[in-house]
Amino acid sequence: MKLIILALPLVLTAASIQAYAVEATDAGNNVLQYVDPFIGTTNFGTTNPGAVCPNGMMSVSPFNVMGSELNVYDKDSRWWSTPYCFENKFFTGYSHVNLSGVGCPELGSLLTMATSGPLQVDYRLYGSEYTDERAEPGYYTNLLTAYGIRTEVTATTRTSAERYTFPAGQGNILLNLGEGLTNETGAMVRKVSSTEIEGMRLLGTFCYNPQAVFPIYFVMRVSKEPKECGFWKKQRPMTGVEADWTPDNGKYKLYTRYGRALAGDDIGYWFSFDTEEGEQIEVQVGVSFVSIENARENLDAEQKGFAFDAVKAAAAARWESDLSRIKVQGGTEKDRTIFYTGLYHALIHPNVLNDVNGEYPLMESDGIGKVPEGQTRYTVFSLWDTYRNLHQLMTLVYPERQVDMVRSMIGIYEEWGWMPKWELYGRETFTMEGDPAIPVIADSWFKGLKDFDIETAYKAFVKSADTPGAQNRMRPDVDPYISDGYIPLGVYSADLSGDNAVSHALEYYIADHALSLLADSLGHKEDAEKYRNRSLGYRHYYCPEYGTLRPLMKDGTFYSPFNPKQGENFETAPGFHEGSAWNYTFYVPHDVKGLAKLMGGQKKFVDKLQMVFDEGHYDPANEPDIAYAYLFSYFKGEEWRTQEQVARLLDTYYRDEPDGIPGNDDTGTMSAWAVFSMMGFYPDCPGEPAYTLTTPRFDRVEITLNPAYSGKDRLVITKEDNGKYISRITAGGKKFNGFRISHKDLTGSGEIRFTAKESR
Repeated sequence: MKLIILALPLVLTAASIQAYAVEATDAGNNVLQYVDPFIGTTNFGTTNPGAVCPNGMMSVSPFNVMGSELNVYDKDSRWWSTPYCFENKFFTGYSHVNLSGVGCPELGSLLTMATSGPLQVDYRLYGSEYTDERAEPGYYTNLLTAYGIRTEVTATTRTSAERYTFPAGQGNILLNLGEGLTNETGAMVRKVSSTEIEGMRLLGTFCYNPQAVFPIYFVMRVSKEPKECGFWKKQRPMTGVEADWTPDNGKYKLYTRYGRALAGDDIGYWFSFDTEEGEQIEVQVGVSFVSIENARENLDAEQKGFAFDAVKAAAAARWESDLSRIKVQGGTEKDRTIFYTGLYHALIHPNVLNDVNGEYPLMESDGIGKVPEGQTRYTVFSLWDTYRNLHQLMTLVYPERQVDMVRSMIGIYEEWGWMPKWELYGRETFTMEGDPAIPVIADSWFKGLKDFDIETAYKAFVKSADTPGAQNRMRPDVDPYISDGYIPLGVYSADLSGDNAVSHALEYYIADHALSLLADSLGHKEDAEKYRNRSLGYRHYYCPEYGTLRPLMKDGTFYSPFNPKQGENFETAPGFHEGSAWNYTFYVPHDVKGLAKLMGGQKKFVDKLQMVFDEGHYDPANEPDIAYAYLFSYFKGEEWRTQEQVARLLDTYYRDEPDGIPGNDDTGTMSAWAVFSMMGFYPDCPGEPAYTLTTPRFDRVEITLNPAYSGKDRLVITKEDNGKYISRITAGGKKFNGFRISHKDLTGSGEIRFTAKESR
């Protein structure tokens, strides 16, 4: 790998990135027809079909986590971490700014709702079943059966546009600030004029970190002068004010003669209108994580008056441009739908954090930062998930965004003193384990993205790798890892999820492998050797008796009693986080052949890995074993197993149906696996600039590249004979031997041609 790393003479400069981004927007081949936003909206996929622009701050999702039969708020049911579940058909509004594919509830607030008839502000009563829902990139609509109201939403980067078509009579538009997915409470709303309100809502406590809280600020406008408007607040009835209460609204007090500001936990604002049959009223919401003033500036900059159709068209155009950077031919319509929906999901997070004026909330601070002109600050770094494949996809196809994402991570370090692990709107949630920023940034650097401060990044990496545990925010259990080469049970669990010593150590081994490569490329030879040696400490955990990795006690003995299957189906397993020993044993992508030697050689390794698939120990819904199918290709003569398993996994677990993702999409990680796999290559070792090849799903894949990689502006991947098993590969017209290819050779070839037969 050292030779590969040092052989990248061309780099991406700011000028080349800008030219590439402008050129790439000219592409288009009607790819939007193949995006189905309903894929992943059940089976714990936790995606939603709402409106969002690529990597946008604003997303607008239908909110249906309250069941009409239960008539109770059901956020903490099996669909607890998403605003929308396909099976549910009881609508309680549109939530603004949402997470996609995550496993903990958060955001999903600022709920707008349209009703007709007498005003009702109790969310348990004003919800409606709905029919005729449709979704496409940047747009969602449904029909509320209780009211006969057609609802529609679209978005810009930082704002929403909403349109409600009312029947004749009284129409109402509500803003509920009390409900949402967040575990936090507290909000404020202020009347600016009869058609505009402003305010804030407290969010946070993601995955139960009580200090990871932050505000969202908003400005909301309606397109028509209301006949009445006012606040509401939920509170206990008090003797002597019964006139302020109505039977319909129960404990929700309406403020009809007060027009300044209101604060509390369960509050909201309403507008009532006299509407004609088919009359349309539009709503705009601008948001900011800095201030109300910035939310208004975002809204004024991104929407000029009320023009719903124009906003919708602009959102669709942005999606068509981004998705068209990869064009596929052949395959089935189902294949194309799975592919482009996967690419769509991979472009939701990380998302823009800074406002149009460049301001953003500083990391773990009350201060305000400002990005240099032309740059973007990103947030929602779900790095334990995305370091495995999503950032590699961004680096390859959307490098101008990946550069800013890396700059954002370095900025987080400069502001807070540590790289992000699972950052959310300027707060570190400490969710999951590892040191995942290292392989992300090292991978980008090795592949030619150079327009960021690598020396500052390297300083941050060394700090997290070597700082003693008592002072180490990234690796608080690092002391035994450094002194003994492993972490025993009973040392530390940063995320309160259990004693996950083996999982923690395995993540550190991968990070230190990437750090050793980076140290070597930067001329730090002693550091390179130190971190390389640390990365091989996984050997301590190997237990010949079971043929798996096994937790160790503080005295160096193996944990007992031990069951390598314990942990399947997300049950607790000492030493392992969200998985069993089988889900983690082959999770040594930086030393596959070394692990095979421990297991007794290639045959035993391959047989054991095959057994993981044959006996159902592989978990397609979680990250530790996500690259297992590609490990066969490290051994000559066994590559067919990769081709067979990848095809089987795609056919089994990825479908053009609402349950078409095998579990939490994890901010696009599961989708990125499908995108890479369907193109015919996969980055199975984070931090190494190389890919393992497999059989493409399509006859032709054309990827728009930045020419600064190797002088090529396109990579074309073709498949002949339409079989499953690869018999021949050419790169740049020359025969290619092997099934692992460097990033330089991949992007510099211009064309990779596969010949694939039906039988081996």
